[in-house]
Amino acid sequence: MSYITSTLIPGETVIYQTRLHWTVMFGQVLMGWLFFAGSGALAYFYWLNRGAYGLNTQHLILGGVAALFLIGFIVLLVGMMRRNATEMALTNRRVVVKQGLASRRTIEMLLCKIETIEVTETTTGRILGFGTILLIGTGGTSEPFHNISHPLQFRSQVLQQLERLPARGMEVGESADTPTPAHRPAG
Repeated sequence: MSYITSTLIPGETVIYQTRLHWTVMFGQVLMGWLFFAGSGALAYFYWLNRGAYGLNTQHLILGGVAALFLIGFIVLLVGMMRRNATEMALTNRRVVVKQGLASRRTIEMLLCKIETIEVTETTTGRILGFGTILLIGTGGTSEPFHNISHPLQFRSQVLQQLERLPARGMEVGESADTPTPAHRPAG
């Protein structure tokens, strides 16, 4: 069970979920493939020279092949865990972000407290579909969320939920077109 679904309060539903873009793993993927390539090169070297070295040297070379392959796998696994350890969701009441596995940082901002949503996308981000969202709440509190997949869609979903909220300062069930008692014409 994800953190977000485990912390929903009664009557709250998840409207939209996103996560970090795959580009946050770029460094780990590159390093992992370099280790895999090193493992493959060493295995090829072993195959070409399989009878030229003694038994101890052959075992060392095979151990190096296995170690390089294992390190590459671990590097890729760390990147995947880093990406999947961050959850971002919009519910019908709040925006929730959870980061981390061993240590955890959570950010929860009520929809009624959001004043501004800023989306920043670099050229690469626009092409690949990632960016940064900055939510500014009442009182000037700001929470940036970096490397989000599809930030414009996330903003659109937040804005749709904000439209569904009752207008600030109004009673539930009261419409913006209905004049308040203080503003009703006399007579």
